[in-house]
Amino acid sequence: MTLITQPPVDEAPATTEPLRPRTRRRFRAEKVGLYGLLVIAALTALLPLLWMLSGSLQSLTELLSNDTFLPSEPQWQNYVTAWVQGDLGTYLRNSVVYTGCAVAGILIVSSLAGYALARLDFAGKGVFTFIILAVMIIPAPAMFLAQYKLLISLGLTNNPVGYILILITSGIPMSTLIMRSFFVSQPRDLEEAAALDGAGPLRIFWSVILPLARPGLAAVAVIQGLGAWNEYLMALVLFDDNALMPIQRGLTAFTSAETPQQQILLAATTISIVPVVIFYLMAQRHIVKGIGAGAIK
Repeated sequence: MTLITQPPVDEAPATTEPLRPRTRRRFRAEKVGLYGLLVIAALTALLPLLWMLSGSLQSLTELLSNDTFLPSEPQWQNYVTAWVQGDLGTYLRNSVVYTGCAVAGILIVSSLAGYALARLDFAGKGVFTFIILAVMIIPAPAMFLAQYKLLISLGLTNNPVGYILILITSGIPMSTLIMRSFFVSQPRDLEEAAALDGAGPLRIFWSVILPLARPGLAAVAVIQGLGAWNEYLMALVLFDDNALMPIQRGLTAFTSAETPQQQILLAATTISIVPVVIFYLMAQRHIVKGIGAGAIK
């Protein structure tokens, strides 16, 4: 009996041609939806700033009437009044000095402490990390009395040095954990190669680790810079002389209920945020890298 066999028929490969347009449309819809959400989020963040800029260029009558968003005739004199009447030059200089010194001190201490927690093995390492986390839980106003009594014993009340030390110590715990997480995510190959070349721990830290940690340092600088720039409660507790106050003291000169000057206050607020915006734009590239590399978790 002869068996008649048919030659094998090659199965036609499953085609995805009908699915491609549908997949493409779904991808475009998801992309449009994502960009739409991002645009809404950006407008939510920008609208208050735009309103502040617009209000700072309006007269008080026009600002209170709420008839228009844009000023009918820009009142540039508001900025001159805010600068002169609020003595913003003195307060702005003080805030720049306080914030710059505080950020520099925080970066030095937190980078060294973060590297030690990430790379070195020593007794009490876990306890030290737990203490840092515990300090972060305590609200800042709860420590004002203890900090003030300590500054009195050191003779640093009504002194810029004492205020800068408070800003540094307040920012070290969070910054140390951020830098530790950044150092942990870095490979050890370059450190081992530098050690084989005869470099010591400090040389490795300065020449190898810190250049790689620029994104993390930038992220810490922006976070702690904003915190130091906006700090006002401790300044009220510590300073008796208005000439030592930060920029927020200048803004309070236009908050009187008897003589409302909202348009001048908006102009002064605009002036106060200019240095922060400039610093953020300068460090933006490193901040994005820091977030992408895991500097903030």
